[in-house]
Amino acid sequence: MTISANNQQISLSSDIEKLITNLADHEHGKLIERALGVLLRIADEEVDRLDWKILTTALEDLEKGFQVFYPYRHTRKVTIFGSARLSPQSSEYRLAVEFARYITQFGFMVLTGAGGGIMEAGNEGAGREHSFGLNIDLPFEQGTNPFIAGDDKLIKFKYFFTRKLFFLRESDAVALFPGGFGTQDEAFETLTLCQTGKYGPCPLVLIDEPGGDYWKTWHEYNYNNLLSRGLISAEDSSLYTITDSLATACNAIREFYCVYHSSRYIDNLLVLRLNSELTDEQVEILNEEYADILVTGKIKKSQVLPQENDEKTTNLPRLTLHFNRQNSGRLYQMINQINKFGTCLPIEPHPEWK
Repeated sequence: MTISANNQQISLSSDIEKLITNLADHEHGKLIERALGVLLRIADEEVDRLDWKILTTALEDLEKGFQVFYPYRHTRKVTIFGSARLSPQSSEYRLAVEFARYITQFGFMVLTGAGGGIMEAGNEGAGREHSFGLNIDLPFEQGTNPFIAGDDKLIKFKYFFTRKLFFLRESDAVALFPGGFGTQDEAFETLTLCQTGKYGPCPLVLIDEPGGDYWKTWHEYNYNNLLSRGLISAEDSSLYTITDSLATACNAIREFYCVYHSSRYIDNLLVLRLNSELTDEQVEILNEEYADILVTGKIKKSQVLPQENDEKTTNLPRLTLHFNRQNSGRLYQMINQINKFGTCLPIEPHPEWK
């Protein structure tokens, strides 16, 4: 049965009218009003048809991502990046399989680009039940690998930027294996977002094969060319871990969440949620060692703040501080210090809840 354009327009008008009527009682009514306001303003401006196609397709990409990830929003996940060109016989491929297998045993799920090479290895190691695939149409190299093909957690994106958004928005850690321009792009974009506070704090692990030097050479190049010119800070190396040890890579991710749980800003106040409360003496140590990253005041212990409404973290103790938002490497160092104050719990047969 076909529906005429006229009937579609009547149906859409009716849906919009119902939505506007119910906005006052909608949990997110104010934000929906803002979104509708943006569309109305654009509609009233001189915008090309191509611009509307970009806007509409981007919204459709976002819609698909929101729908797929919503049921898993409280499960921690790791994004795996790496070359699509590495064969299943390569040592890097087998290493990525083992990494994904081990990290799921810690309760994490795995996100990959759903293609071949390292992406296929990630989905193979994690298994279909614990995998997501974020695919994109390319003229070469980007079919869907058999370990995620046909799964409900496979998403096909039109645009790279919407796909990248979900890779980082949904992940609690990023693991990078050797790769080409695409992998380099993902590494630098993730680092940029970590450095500027737009992503994380989250662990970023760069994994070489045993005895390999891909990421070691990459690190040396960056520091020889960037640090020596004053273009990055020495503590920026604290934003990531380079290793050729599978155990070190997995533990770097797991241990990041031993005591530290998550964070958010309330106005200019950074709130760190913790899995266990620190002692007064431990907080004083933090104040002595990290006073340089404070704009004003001190690091303080706190319970849930009135502006927070996330039921999943209500009972967690907190630290609050006026972070200068410039020294992200030092903030990562502080989180590592906080995690050393506690002990990681044994592996349990349930997902890492966040």
